[in-house]
Amino acid sequence: MNESTVVDYLRLINTEGIGPSWFYKYVQKYGSVCEAVKQLSLTKNLFSSKDAQKEIENAFKQNIKIITCEDKLYPPLLKELNDAPPVLYAKGHTDLLKYPATLSVVGSRNASVAGRKIASRIAYDLTNADVLVISGMARGIDSAAHKGALYAQNTKGPTIAVLGTGIDVCYPEENIELYEQIADQGLLISEFRLGEKANISNFPRRNRIVAGLSLGTLVVEASLNSGSLITARLALEQGKDIFAVPASPFENKAAGCNKLIKEGAVLTENADDILQTLALTQTHTLKTSQKATLAPKSLDFEKKEVIMQKTKSADKENGDILQTIGVSGIEQDELIRHLNMQTSAALVKITELELEGILQKQNGSFLMLTKEGLEKIK
Repeated sequence: MNESTVVDYLRLINTEGIGPSWFYKYVQKYGSVCEAVKQLSLTKNLFSSKDAQKEIENAFKQNIKIITCEDKLYPPLLKELNDAPPVLYAKGHTDLLKYPATLSVVGSRNASVAGRKIASRIAYDLTNADVLVISGMARGIDSAAHKGALYAQNTKGPTIAVLGTGIDVCYPEENIELYEQIADQGLLISEFRLGEKANISNFPRRNRIVAGLSLGTLVVEASLNSGSLITARLALEQGKDIFAVPASPFENKAAGCNKLIKEGAVLTENADDILQTLALTQTHTLKTSQKATLAPKSLDFEKKEVIMQKTKSADKENGDILQTIGVSGIEQDELIRHLNMQTSAALVKITELELEGILQKQNGSFLMLTKEGLEKIK
């Protein structure tokens, strides 16, 4: 792809108020990214061409590739998402974006020693079975999974880390050695601009990419309010297999895993439990030590009537949020307090509405409804 097209991509996606959903709407309306930029520049204050050019130059200096959704390197599974990131930053072995068998591993940041060992061991065995492990490089389970994968295949195993920061920012800082090892053996990717620091609202967006890149998601140690369950929910909505490691009912930090299993997730004690299911539901040849005999379970809440109930509940929740923001807008913290929701759940809702182009952030934390959002509260 020529540089001028990449500049147009960066200008459009980095313009305030234009998330992935609006990006694709504008491209569909005007026929191309180039024409969308040309037409919108007449009425909007677009991200400047100079800043986009500088972004490309800075990426080149750091050996970072900028991949657009039109690029041949762009992962096919991710392209299936309605809100797929139009631009990805990649550092490392970009051929891994085409890996045929992938699984995301997520779980508690404050994980137990036993939980970290399980995640690491399963990731190690999956990597040796030619399944690529994907995670978010957070503390706890994420880091353990990456380390297990890196140690596989005679300590040359690959893994993909999806970052909730700019790709040139290591978060958490203590993972700098892991960050560098993944860049060397595997791949780091991010949809955020270079230099972007960690922001709590970035991580739900990161989670949809983790889920989107994978054939299935394994959850290890997750509380009922864990962000890992958000990733599992996103994976489920994408039609992916869900796996969960069971835990003692007295362990609150793992209650989310037990809940997933009750709802039909595959009870997972080792890598073979995952390999058997993937061998049945995918066309890829996987290395398993046992014959696959069990059909994958469908989750109970995929039943039509339950989905309808959840849709009605979500619509009401979204309506409450939009009415609270109103025509004058509101600070994000004030909205969360008013909604009386868990902060993590509220941030997911805000992020979803932002990605749908219904609301936008100004000055970092002030929420305003877009034209489409205002139409919904009339």
